[in-house]
This record gives sequence, C-alpha cells and structure tokens, in this order.
Amino acid sequence: MATDAKVMQIPGHGSADEAREVRISSPDRVMWPDAGRGPVTKWDLAAYVAGVAEAFLRAVGDRPVTLQRFRGGIDGEEFFSKNPPKGVPAWARTVECTYPSGRRHPQLVIDEIATAVWAVQMSTITFHPWPVRTADTDNPDELRIDLDPQPGRDFADVVTAARALRDLMAELGLTPFVKTSGNRGVHVYARIRPTHEFLDVRHGVIGIARELERRLPDLVTTAWWKEERGEKVFVDFNQANRDRTIASAYSPRSLPGAPVSMPVTWERLEEAGPADFTVHTVPDLLATEGDAWAAMDDPAALGRIDAALDLWNRDVADGLGELPFPPEYPKMPGEPPRVQPSRKRREDDEY
Repeated sequence: MATDAKVMQIPGHGSADEAREVRISSPDRVMWPDAGRGPVTKWDLAAYVAGVAEAFLRAVGDRPVTLQRFRGGIDGEEFFSKNPPKGVPAWARTVECTYPSGRRHPQLVIDEIATAVWAVQMSTITFHPWPVRTADTDNPDELRIDLDPQPGRDFADVVTAARALRDLMAELGLTPFVKTSGNRGVHVYARIRPTHEFLDVRHGVIGIARELERRLPDLVTTAWWKEERGEKVFVDFNQANRDRTIASAYSPRSLPGAPVSMPVTWERLEEAGPADFTVHTVPDLLATEGDAWAAMDDPAALGRIDAALDLWNRDVADGLGELPFPPEYPKMPGEPPRVQPSRKRREDDEY
C-alpha cells in the first residue's frame, strides 16, 4: 500500500538557521516508470534535489524560476507555473517580473534547497530559471546559447558546433561554460555584466549565431523556420528573449530515463553522452568529479556583450536585420513577417 506522506528534513539555509521540514505527499508516486535502475518516485526526486543542493543553488539561486510540473509523473498532465503555486511556504521568496505583454506578476525564487524540495512536492520536475538576478530582473547577467540538433544530426555534431562556439565566444571576451541539455542538445552559458536589457542580449546572441553559421555553414543554421533548417544544428537565438528560459543546470528533464541537464568540462564534453547523466548517476558524479560550473561566479569569468553587439551592428550595416520573435510576442520593431515560408509562397501564388 502506498505511503500517505513522508517528511524530509532539510538543513537550514545558513549555519544558524533551523532545519526545514518539507512534507512529501504520495512519496511512492512514480515520476519516471523506467530510469535504468528502476522507477523514480516522487520521494526519489526530492532526495535527488536535496543531494545536489550546493551545485543546484549555484545555478538557480537568487533568480526567478518557472516550474514545469506534471500531475502523475512524466506521462501525466504537463503545465508550467509562472505564478508561484498556492501554499508557498512562509520562508520562500518571490520577485516580480515583467513579461513581453507588459504584464507583471511574482515568480518563485529558490534561495534554499528546501524551496526546491517543496517545488518537487508540487510535482515539479524541471526548473527554468530566468537569466537575471532578483535585484534587476530587466538586465540579464547570463548569456545563454541553445544548440539544437535537427533530424539527421547527432550529439557528436552538436559537440563540434559547441567547440567552435567556445572559441568564438572566447575571441569576444566571454568565458563559456557548457552543459548537456538533458535531451539531444547542448547549452553554452557565459556570465555577463548586467548592463544591457533583454533585446540587446538577444541581438548579441544573434550576432554570435550568425558568425558561427558563417564559420560552419554546412553544420550550423540560424533559420527560425524548421522547414529551412535542413540537417543542421540550430542556434536557438529566441531563448535569449524575456520570459524564455532553459532548463537549469542539474535539473531533471521530463524524458524517459530521468536525464539531467549536466554541467561538464569542455574536455569531458568530448567523451560524454546525454544518457550518462540521470537522477541516478549525477549525485555520485558530482561527489567524485565536482561541479564543472564552480568557477562561473569568479570575477575573472565575468564578461561583457559589447563585442557580440559589434557583430550584430556589423551585420545590420551589411543588410541583415531582425529575426523572427516567438509567436506569443507582440509585433517587434523591424521584425520580418511571422509567416511560414512555404505558406507565404502559397499565398503569393494566389495573386
């Protein structure tokens, strides 16, 4: 018979803080039915989050977080919580964020691991932090680039693109860090000074993406429409927009096998495979190999996007303009029509 509830004791946030007690209802509920070493339950997931606390908090701490939640595990109903779920503990914090529509509302902030465990109690599987700190939710302090392989490309192709991206970012004065996406792709991050708003950071990412495409024209594409990408690695520049987020480092993903988006060193990336990093394997790997992103907050890793913006401005001067925004965005200045190319051709043929 299933256990009704269990209580997890979570150490306090500081040495003088009292331990938190987080109640996990339905702890035996299966979140992943098959994860290599057997199913992963809700209690297992809470224990995983608590077990990677220090590294996880380094990635999500002091940031607004969107929660990707699942009723009944990964095969159940999926929904995203931008507003904090009902029943937020008194010791948890929120911060107001502005959305593309201009609307504002609070989002959860995970300052201590007990808040993340409580989010698991609310059926969260994947944590999506914004690239901003709570003191300034309009100016990102992270530049994030998502490399997404299209059908016909594999993880080795993404690694090739990521290595070239690393070299390009270093040329631009950025210090790149890499992680697996938890799926087929790779995420490359750099800490930046929060001196530019989201649109500037997006333009810097587009500048980098176009330069990478020029260097690897047979492998990399910036084509927004899937029908135009071919068998290439897509640089998803729209992940740099306000209210667009990427799964956190050390966050589980809602895919078979209970994969985790795992920070790795650039050397480790060469030999890694996405299936290597799961809820079962990551705690031991973290304990033995350490956090590959531990140095991300070092002052020496803090860069600026000025050189990336120079790439954008050069392309604009050469006639390359704005690229499409996500469909939920209001119409943006200079944006091309949001019409699928094949549909546009059909419409043109009718006249």
